[in-house]
Amino acid sequence: MASVSPASLEKAYQTARRRRQPWEPLWRECFAYASPVRGGGLGPEFGPANRLSDRLFDGTAPDAVEQLAASLLAELTPPWSRWFEIVPGTELDADGRSRVAPLLEQATRTLLGHFQRSNFAVEVHQCYLDLVTIGTATLLFQEAAPGTGSAFRFTAVPAAEMRVLADAEGRITQQFRTTSMPVVELRERFPAVTMPPGLEQRLKEDPDCRVELVEAVQPEGAHFRYAAFVPREEARSREALLLAEGHFERSPFITFRWLKAAGDIYGRSPVMTALPDIKTANKVVELILKNASIAVTGIWLAEDDGVLNPANIDLSPGSIIPKAVGSAGLTPLQAPGRFDVSELVLGDLRARIRHTLLADRLGPVQDRRMTATEVLERSAEMARLLGATFGRLQGELLVPLLHRAAAILRRRGEIAALPLDGRIADIAVRSPIARLQARDDVGNIVSWLETVNGLGPEAAATVDLPATVRWLAATLGVPAELVRDLPDPLSALAGELVEGDGDDA
Repeated sequence: MASVSPASLEKAYQTARRRRQPWEPLWRECFAYASPVRGGGLGPEFGPANRLSDRLFDGTAPDAVEQLAASLLAELTPPWSRWFEIVPGTELDADGRSRVAPLLEQATRTLLGHFQRSNFAVEVHQCYLDLVTIGTATLLFQEAAPGTGSAFRFTAVPAAEMRVLADAEGRITQQFRTTSMPVVELRERFPAVTMPPGLEQRLKEDPDCRVELVEAVQPEGAHFRYAAFVPREEARSREALLLAEGHFERSPFITFRWLKAAGDIYGRSPVMTALPDIKTANKVVELILKNASIAVTGIWLAEDDGVLNPANIDLSPGSIIPKAVGSAGLTPLQAPGRFDVSELVLGDLRARIRHTLLADRLGPVQDRRMTATEVLERSAEMARLLGATFGRLQGELLVPLLHRAAAILRRRGEIAALPLDGRIADIAVRSPIARLQARDDVGNIVSWLETVNGLGPEAAATVDLPATVRWLAATLGVPAELVRDLPDPLSALAGELVEGDGDDA
């Protein structure tokens, strides 16, 4: 394959930088009011978010963000749970399915074991926090060194380091990760690269200087091209300094979004929707605290009578304040009114924030006496609320994640070399939120079976029992080895008749 052009890399990177700049002020506010701890450590451009955290007075939004991120982890990729499965494809007949099923079951267990032994749960939870806060998150999926417990290694990439571009259909296809690296370390990491004279001069002037390293992943046919380079401004040369290049079967950067508007590259988050209420609630709490400090310490009046010096007054218990004879001395200033209406306003704002961030719907059940119908209705409502988001996360997170994992293990020879193209093998998501629809489908089939059985033996004879059992097992995610092929009742009856005729003869 032809080498990548530094000029084209530089052009695409600068385009990605320009398109991200309008989003940064909004991200800064979202981090400041909903996740100030994470926003303060996301790079120099997010420094104001760290300063704004000193003015954060209400903790409703940060608490709701953490609850929603934890709910996403439990509903999409629950740790130590079978949240996906490799199943036979659509072009396999019954015999092909029976032959391929053991291989796919072994592949599922191998993939799941590597995920459980890796740091996936820790890092993807950090991505969910970014997803809920700013609407876009990126997970770096790398192959671990041989000999480690898992073949997978994950890193939650901070938002300050990522810049992306999308194609005409709105899919994110180009990703650029920017990190800062000392020039000395850069020379040690890429010893075969000749540094330009401008960068060498910069190193002589400042031995501890740092440069901007950009890692780019771009599609190239059915694969992805990787390139690491230093922008021309940082390298002080006429074009970007190309450091390394390579190819991946699947992109190691997995970028996913909460909600996408028409024409947008980056996603929109529930925090953005609730941001006006979050800022208003924060201001109301600030005013309440100021009013409380006035109520505790008070505001005092003092006559300037030449004896009383307001600068030397100590309002501590047991203190004696001198005053002139006949003067009023120190008198309290009465407050013009009370601030009781703030409690009503604040309660309404907090309720709307928790409603927007789904904390009142996806949170733990408060009433332990809920009936089975109430539990089912709660599950159905959760599926309805997260239906659009789950569909996007399945396409942008779960499917690319499993394709990348399968590509790594196929190259290592740990699983069979079966393509996940939907024809031979396919990915079935078995996360808790995906099982809600499966339970509904199974309930419809069970109701149909009960109705048919009530119509009499002739109606019951029309049911294909082996096919029904296989469908129920596939829908509920039952392992293939637990289901054996049931004989067809008509075939079994015909066999018995033939055997009986032979005995009579």
